[in-house]
Amino acid sequence: MIGAGILSVFLILLVLVDAFEAMILPRRVGRKFRLTMLLYRTMWPSWRAIARRIPEPKRRHTFLSVFGPFSLLNLFALWAFVLILGFALLNWSLGTKMSTGAVDLFTYTYLSGVTFFTLGFGDITPVNTLGRVVIVSEAGIGFGFLAVVVGYMPVLYQAFSKREISISLLDARAGSPPTAGEILLRFAKAGGLGQLDGFLTEWERWSAELLESMISFPVLAYYRSQHDNQSWLGALAAILDTCAVAMASNNGLNTYQAQVTFAMARHAVVDICLILGAPPIEGSGDRQNDGTCSRFLDMLSKSGVSVDQDTGMKKLKKLRALYEPFLMSLAERLVVTLPPIVHPIEMSDNWRSSAWTRKAAKLDSLVTESDHFD
Repeated sequence: MIGAGILSVFLILLVLVDAFEAMILPRRVGRKFRLTMLLYRTMWPSWRAIARRIPEPKRRHTFLSVFGPFSLLNLFALWAFVLILGFALLNWSLGTKMSTGAVDLFTYTYLSGVTFFTLGFGDITPVNTLGRVVIVSEAGIGFGFLAVVVGYMPVLYQAFSKREISISLLDARAGSPPTAGEILLRFAKAGGLGQLDGFLTEWERWSAELLESMISFPVLAYYRSQHDNQSWLGALAAILDTCAVAMASNNGLNTYQAQVTFAMARHAVVDICLILGAPPIEGSGDRQNDGTCSRFLDMLSKSGVSVDQDTGMKKLKKLRALYEPFLMSLAERLVVTLPPIVHPIEMSDNWRSSAWTRKAAKLDSLVTESDHFD
């Protein structure tokens, strides 16, 4: 009985601390043994393995998009189950006397469940003082737990929605999926690269908000964008690439904003790797292969950005080495395809497409007449 009492107190404290750290504490938790961590390390590898066996990208994306909300429901259910079991073991170890006479562990578990969810059936009640204290304490914890869970969901989805709005806005400015080459080229055609500073300022703030939301709600890393060729990680990669190209250019661009945006975005990707326990993958390859190098340099030339073949490309390679291993690690962990710096062929933006093929073709033929989108 003493062992059961110690175990019950341990389980109750374990859940309360874990729920506090996951839903209320706005900072990264370094403690290794956590129910939340145990759940995700158990569920995600199996989910990811199944997803990789799905050949069709859209179906795979849909399957992966279910994991975030589904895992959250499982986490709430796990917390509730452990708390109910913990209070049942506590009553059992204390030998709490009930109105029905002698009871077993199953009956204590039933009473704990009814109390935790504040159902108030009243068919089984404690008759001694200590038992009543335990029951009232569980009812208060259960009521508070449900209130925190209900309040947690709107805040979580507000952070998710805010993140995704910026990603959607990036579609017409950077292509689908977004690339640094398209960003620079489209800004050049829209009136010059002088407007790039304002754009990078917005994405410096987005990177900071992304990091803050991931620290407070790590589960957001598993929430997917609406389109299978968009993701928060792909957007972050495109911004880092754009900053790196601007910093490596040799045509007198004002690189201060690119530098501070690069610093914030790189800070975000490194800390998110720490949050998700994804160490950087050194020697992970290059997203910019030799086949697209000439097209990349051609697009830079058209956008008014010149990168020296020798010193400029070496500087660009060094800058990319600061974040590529972390991007690759997160892409491997989350099953996300990272965009290159520039696409090997011209890609169509998401906003140009539609479920109705004829309407999409007509729309595409109309908008291509605009110089802004050529």
